[in-house]
Amino acid sequence: MLKFLKSPAARIVTALLVVQAALLYSAIRPEVIPPSRPLEGMPVTLGSWQLVQTGVIEQEILDVLKADDILNRVYCSSASPDCVKSGEGAASLFVAGFRTQRTGKAPHSPKNCLPGSGWVPLSSGELAIDIGRPAPILVNRYLIAYGSQRDLVLYWYQSRDRVVANEYKAKFWVMADAIRLNRTDTALVRVIVPVANRDEGQAQAAASDFVKSFYSTLLDYLPS
Repeated sequence: MLKFLKSPAARIVTALLVVQAALLYSAIRPEVIPPSRPLEGMPVTLGSWQLVQTGVIEQEILDVLKADDILNRVYCSSASPDCVKSGEGAASLFVAGFRTQRTGKAPHSPKNCLPGSGWVPLSSGELAIDIGRPAPILVNRYLIAYGSQRDLVLYWYQSRDRVVANEYKAKFWVMADAIRLNRTDTALVRVIVPVANRDEGQAQAAASDFVKSFYSTLLDYLPS
C-alpha cells in the first residue's frame, strides 16, 4: 500500500483530486467580477489609424455570442483615408468581453466561426508582434478566402496582461484563474485586414502596426 502511494499513478490521482477540490471550492465561492470600462469608449484615433465605421451586429448573433461587451469597428490608416471605398489600408477590430464564464458563456473561436460564414482557410499559424514591450505577443494568424477575396485574420484571448493564442491553453488559464483568483473574465480580440494584390507581407505589416497602435489602450478597457 505504501509503495502504491509513492507511485506515479498515485501522484497523478492525488493531483487530480486536489484540482477537483479546488474547482469545487472556487465554484461555491461568490465569483470576483472586476469592473471594466465600456469598450465603446475606445478612442476614434489610434496612432495613425482613424475610425471610419462602426459595425452593427444582429441580435441573433449577439444572442449566440453572449458577450457582456462588444466592440466592432473599422479603422483606416493615414496612408489610405478612403480605405472603405478602395478596400486597401483598412483594419477591422472586434473585441468580445466576458466578465464571467461560469454561466456557460465563453468566447467563440474565429477558426470555427469563419468557415461557417463561407470563408475558406488557406493557411494558419502563429505570429509574434512587437508591441513596444520587453517581449512580443504571440497571436493566431489565419489567411482566409471568400471567392477571389483574401483576408488576413489575427486573434487571441486577453486576460489582463496575458495574451494566449491557443484555445486549450486559454481554457487552462481560465481554470487556473478560477482557482487562484476566483475570476474567469477574458476577452477575444480579432483583427481582420484585407490582402490587396495577394500581398500577404504588406497585409501582415499593416495588421501588426494596427495591433501595436491599440494594444496598450485596449488594456485600459479590460479588467486588470
